[in-house]
Amino acid sequence: MSTAIIILAAGNSSRLGKPKQLLTYQGQALIDITIAASVKTKFHPIVIVLGAYAEEIKQRSAVAEVFYVVNERWENGMSSSISFGLQTALAIEPKIENAIFTVADQVHIKAEIFEQLNSVHQSTLKNIVTCAYAETTGTPTLFNKKYFEELLNLTGETGAKQLLKTHGDDTVNIPFELGKIDIDTEADYNNLINNR
Repeated sequence: MSTAIIILAAGNSSRLGKPKQLLTYQGQALIDITIAASVKTKFHPIVIVLGAYAEEIKQRSAVAEVFYVVNERWENGMSSSISFGLQTALAIEPKIENAIFTVADQVHIKAEIFEQLNSVHQSTLKNIVTCAYAETTGTPTLFNKKYFEELLNLTGETGAKQLLKTHGDDTVNIPFELGKIDIDTEADYNNLINNR
């Protein structure tokens, strides 16, 4: 059963004013932390959806095992990157059974989280497996191909959150408490660096 990983990294980091994907933590760019966790899994293909800072990121991050693609419509919000990323993954590997969507600024992401999403999907037969942290759920999230059509037709800013609400009975969570640590502002980054 093949599972793709789609890394959403197209945003323009508007609250930060520079590409957060390239901020460094423990000597690695944030995007490279996510890529490193992805390539440690058996999942394929790994697709990175770029947008606002595509050229800059491609120059600084070049990992042979992953596909870097540019969503020219990134300004239309996360939904357009989700559908574009899935479309690309299916073009590379049409027989994908599942797709895991993740972001480029959760610094504590590990290969084990991706693998756990997949194994929980197999053991529970739930077709959406998401991560729980800070009294919410979010990325990384696995969707079975049952929902590919809906993902390909997503629109708007909110990404795939709506699918979790609509299909709550087919959704299960895994704990990823450190998932709450992401970088949106200079203060977030300073807190991370100073381990506060």
